[in-house]
Amino acid sequence: MFSRSRFVLKKIMALIRTVSIVLIAFVVLSTAKTFARPNVLFISVDDMNDWVGFLEGHPQVKTPNMDRLAKRGVVFSNAHCAAPLCGPSRAAVFSGRQPFNTGVVNNQQQIRKLHPSLVLLPLHFHAQGYRTLGGGKLMHRKFADMYDEVFFTEQRWSPYASKKPQSLQQNSRLVMRPLNGMPNDRQRVQPGKFSSFDWGAVPVQDDETGDGKVTNWAAEYLRNEANPKKPFFLATGFYRPHIPLYAPRKYFELYPVDSTIVPKVPSSDLDDVGSEAIALAHSIQTGGLHESVLQHGQWKDAVVAYLACISFVDTQIGKLLDALDSGPCAENTIVILWSDHGWHLGEKEHWGKTTGWERSTRVPLVIVPAKADSASYKIGSHCEEAVGLIDLYPTLIEMCALSSKAGLDGVSLVSQLSDPETKTTRVVVTTVDEGIFSVRDKRWRLIHYADGSEELYDEHKDPQEWKNLAGDERFAAVRERLGNSLPIE
Repeated sequence: MFSRSRFVLKKIMALIRTVSIVLIAFVVLSTAKTFARPNVLFISVDDMNDWVGFLEGHPQVKTPNMDRLAKRGVVFSNAHCAAPLCGPSRAAVFSGRQPFNTGVVNNQQQIRKLHPSLVLLPLHFHAQGYRTLGGGKLMHRKFADMYDEVFFTEQRWSPYASKKPQSLQQNSRLVMRPLNGMPNDRQRVQPGKFSSFDWGAVPVQDDETGDGKVTNWAAEYLRNEANPKKPFFLATGFYRPHIPLYAPRKYFELYPVDSTIVPKVPSSDLDDVGSEAIALAHSIQTGGLHESVLQHGQWKDAVVAYLACISFVDTQIGKLLDALDSGPCAENTIVILWSDHGWHLGEKEHWGKTTGWERSTRVPLVIVPAKADSASYKIGSHCEEAVGLIDLYPTLIEMCALSSKAGLDGVSLVSQLSDPETKTTRVVVTTVDEGIFSVRDKRWRLIHYADGSEELYDEHKDPQEWKNLAGDERFAAVRERLGNSLPIE
């Protein structure tokens, strides 16, 4: 009898073990099915330099939402663009190819026309079964065929309507421009050329702006339409703080003009650089003249406007994060925050971009892994090694377990997400223009101009890049090492 009872008990225990194994397997498989392919929220910001809280680029900036996002992921505090101009920078991000390899070095060239067979980032995700969506300014052209759903509304010239700038001069809701009261430098140099080098508060609500409309569209998807069973790649591009620096008045009220801090610019700042560097510094291709800003007493006002536009975008990003966290895909969505390049506000006597200096090439870059995978990464840390936006394509391939893609110029940053303190000897190249390149490692920057002149800066001792060391033989080995990475013969 006792033997029979033991036999029955063994059978029952074996059955329990079998059922337990099946249940565990079911849970594991179900979880794997749910979380094997994370979603991606890909957030780009136009012309935003390191004036964000988590990079401490400006002591007065208020970016609480980007700062809370940074705490959820890894900040790449030494990240640089592939080109300091909208078109070529974005073409590099979305193609994974360097400008010196694609030939896209200005805003007139289009990656699709030069390389029609290249599989751009959203298309690669689409081929892997992702639903792809894009809204706002992403590429420099509106490539709607890259997405299942698109919502393009840059509203570049006005916060109110997508019309040609000339038709907005008498807009009843916008006083006669320029709002800053400055003369139009571009019209003086290039008659008939409309200038967006303007700034000022405007009497509108966030939802009336192009960026606000993009935010609401993306937030609605994250909150109510995202399907947990079908992964998505949602790219959201914000136009501000691109000029003209217009934003709702409440953001300007965050920054009192009288107490606003402007960049320090020594009068001798350009004494140790060549003629090509000076020409770039005084170019108005993407901005205006430093002497005009000074003459009309607009430096603090311009800085306030730039900070206000950053805080405006920060609020839009906060709305996206709130929508994501309250939606069905909160646990399984990677968030990437990046800017296409920096922007000068008087540094090197320059207003704009398209230079090889730190202010133009350095960008905010934050990678936030899906919450379900966060244990594998060092959340809330900073990586100080040099990286590039060119690395986003291969990084997302690895993070999302997509099929590999041949021909990419960047490298995956996944290992640095796991251990941000990993030392590398990485050198990142930025193509400034034809024959002009800037290379950056963890400590040094070398700029090479088409006429052969060079600049070398020790970013640890001279982060403002005020002392050009290219002619100092003590650093000849550094100059040679960095020079070996230049894409020139």
